[in-house]
Amino acid sequence: MPKQSKRQFHKTIIKVTVLSEEPYDNTDVDQLAHDITDGDCSGEVQIVSSKVLTGRQAAKALQTQGSDPDFFGLTEDGGDDEDTEGGEDNE
Repeated sequence: MPKQSKRQFHKTIIKVTVLSEEPYDNTDVDQLAHDITDGDCSGEVQIVSSKVLTGRQAAKALQTQGSDPDFFGLTEDGGDDEDTEGGEDNE
């Protein structure tokens, strides 16, 4: 089994509640922030959960989101790629 990264990654789930006079169906984060700070909506932001992920868990979570594990300098099985600073080959 390949070596897993020794780095830690973090997964945070954030819940946003919007109150508006009309149905609200926007999912663009920038527009959402504008709407609840400068627009016609009221909003509440809460951290629902936060946990530390291993390299393997982070690689899988990135793939689930449609991102590449290389976004964090990881291989598909959660190891550090060769060019990652702080990786096994670069310490």
